[in-house]
Amino acid sequence: MNLRFGIQLAPTATELPQLRALAKIADREGLDLLGIQDHPYSGGLADTFAVIATMLAETERLRVFPDVASLPLRGPAMLGKQAATLDLLSGGRFELALGAGAFWPAISAMGGPTRSNPEALQALEEATEIIRAMWQPGAKANVDGTHYRVHGVQSGPAPAHPVGIWFGSVGPKANVLTGRIADGWAAPIPHYLPYEKWQATQAIISAAATDVGRNPADITRMAQLVGTITETPGPVTLRGEAPIRTDAAGWSRILADLATDTGFDTFVYWPESPDETQLRRWTGDVIPATRALTT
Repeated sequence: MNLRFGIQLAPTATELPQLRALAKIADREGLDLLGIQDHPYSGGLADTFAVIATMLAETERLRVFPDVASLPLRGPAMLGKQAATLDLLSGGRFELALGAGAFWPAISAMGGPTRSNPEALQALEEATEIIRAMWQPGAKANVDGTHYRVHGVQSGPAPAHPVGIWFGSVGPKANVLTGRIADGWAAPIPHYLPYEKWQATQAIISAAATDVGRNPADITRMAQLVGTITETPGPVTLRGEAPIRTDAAGWSRILADLATDTGFDTFVYWPESPDETQLRRWTGDVIPATRALTT
């Protein structure tokens, strides 16, 4: 199986040197992806896109993405230009995961909108159309939406590679939209979408893709898993939002099952303690064991 593995880190302003060091280790150890949380309204977090630019400049092969970009606080035309520029600067190593919005009071306090779920979903669809239009150099982007509009803006530049747009969708209608137009599904952590709903969500996304003539296999399926890789085995039941706390062998069995039974092809680890020990257990123990179980 062609599996990809990554790690997620928060851009805590007081821990940026440690974050940069972990990114370099992840790059050297051959990790595929690095996700950086995006909560602009949090005073303790640095700007995600500035951090991503630094991570890309200081690594050689690691792909980096916002996990997930707060669309209500980031205009889609500018997001398109930022994404293309970061991709060009890094030689094709930027991906774009989008969130329709959450924490509306905090978003509003920062000058952003307050949207209902249907409005947020409509805005996400309009934004995706604008972002993709901005990647067509030599053309003029025209999208006349309810929430976002561009009228004759000069498009470009084009990114260095086909940047994936992955949705962090939760509800059934959002999952249908993912299947219809997104390049991937970045499954929200179980706090927002419990483990037991992952299989049904996969089916919704696949059915929606088929309905519009897409191949469901072309959509990236990313599982995001919170927990700790321990030295000794621990009991694991993937229910609710309980963190996974077991040894590398236990983690690898969980990932292998999610790949073979639930259809995930990408795994992003959210360590409860984001340190070098957890990163090395992930890259050195869990990933090789998972590949061995799925070969």
